[in-house]
Amino acid sequence: MSTTTTRREKAPDTRGPVRKLLTSFGFQIIAALVLGVVAGLIGRSLGASAENPTVLSDTLDKIGSSYVTILKAAVVPLIFTAIVASISNLRRVQNAARLAGQTILWFAITAFIAVTIGIALGLVIQPGAKAGQDLETGDPYAVGTWWNFLLGLIPQNFLGLTVSTGQDSATGAFSSNVGFNVLQVIVVAAVVGIAALKAGRKAEPFLVFTESLLKVIQRVLWWIIRIAPIGTFGLIGSAVIKYGWDKLTSLAWFAGAIYIGLALVIFVVYPILVKAHGLSIKQYFSGAWPAIQLAFVSRSSIGTLPLTERVTERNLGVPRAYASFAVPLGATTKMDGCAAIYPAIAAIFVAQFFGIDLNIFQYLLIVIVSVVGSAATAGTTGAVVMLTLTLSTLGLPLEGVGLLLAIDPILDMGRTAVNVAGQALVPTIVAKREGILDLDLYNAPRKGLPFAEDLDDSDDADREDAAHAALADAKHEAAEAAAEAEKAADDKDAAEPASTR
Repeated sequence: MSTTTTRREKAPDTRGPVRKLLTSFGFQIIAALVLGVVAGLIGRSLGASAENPTVLSDTLDKIGSSYVTILKAAVVPLIFTAIVASISNLRRVQNAARLAGQTILWFAITAFIAVTIGIALGLVIQPGAKAGQDLETGDPYAVGTWWNFLLGLIPQNFLGLTVSTGQDSATGAFSSNVGFNVLQVIVVAAVVGIAALKAGRKAEPFLVFTESLLKVIQRVLWWIIRIAPIGTFGLIGSAVIKYGWDKLTSLAWFAGAIYIGLALVIFVVYPILVKAHGLSIKQYFSGAWPAIQLAFVSRSSIGTLPLTERVTERNLGVPRAYASFAVPLGATTKMDGCAAIYPAIAAIFVAQFFGIDLNIFQYLLIVIVSVVGSAATAGTTGAVVMLTLTLSTLGLPLEGVGLLLAIDPILDMGRTAVNVAGQALVPTIVAKREGILDLDLYNAPRKGLPFAEDLDDSDDADREDAAHAALADAKHEAAEAAAEAEKAADDKDAAEPASTR
């Protein structure tokens, strides 16, 4: 006997076209972008700037910075639980080692293609030779070297907690800031996840708790994502006021080279890879676009992680057990924008600006650093660390980093969008190559349902119902088999002559 469980029917969408448009997450983000630009231009016309803040500029800055602060607050618990859960999920996947190897291989392949494009653009466009000579230098707020990178992998404490104390030059007051070393959190989480796998059944309660905690954190992050249009309005408006067009003028060729490289990767390289694996380019972009939009605004791969994982699984058809491993891994190590295109063009820019000729060996070093050292970006706004790591490896002056800081936030939006697009792409093509991609789901029309919270809950309920039904079927069949075996034994006893008993 078997029981068939049917999915509960969702209520039909009765919203009118106008209401559908206004409640669309993508439309809200685009509207916030436009309104933010308008508010920023109004602020600049009223005399607001980075050196001359006004009520409007302060308001926009506080709205944007508050949203980023809220987003960052969830980063550490999300990284820890996501990595532990992703490693533990490998026990549910067949050929887990092969899938992990294929994922890392394609991370490296796409990074190699991206850094090659970056080097080619740097040599063709010559952004350093065309830069204005009135550039203002600044001190990089983070410096990366291979030694610091390796030392940074050693956890100072279980949480990767860091405390820094500084003195205000104006008032003389001391203040302390508490932060987290994301690289150390990743290392601790990876070790804990592997140890839990090795512990076997005794670690099951811990893994179940971690997965439940991850669900809670993802729900909180999903609420934060829902208010992204408000944060977008503040971030874009503040950026327009602070940077405007004047700071872009002297670095126009550099900014143009970066965005040309980003566009080539996301709109040429990725579509070629999608098409080469027999998949629809339109379906890939329509499925991944909500996460790409949020990445552009938030400038954080980790902050976008819940949405990236959701669209990878529900829009692109990657199995949940594999997506929950590959996407978090990509959010911490897959950085075609921040760790490949940007450091390649930026390193060539610095060399050209200071009149330093690079040899073929140094270009090869750029490739190696970009492919191997992408973990230094650690899923947050860490491209400056990656650039200083590249410059120190090549022996180029670190003062060059300060030349580019003025427009870094503007570039970081495009870099992060490319990062997230790649983080959704690689699991999709690996799943396709391994024959585990749900092609019906990948090719399904995009109706917006994968972003409804009630669908998330109902899907979990459906899976739970199916599990209970399967368990009930198994118990019923076992009981029937036992009853039949007992009846057969009784019949055999009744048929035997008394003398043989």
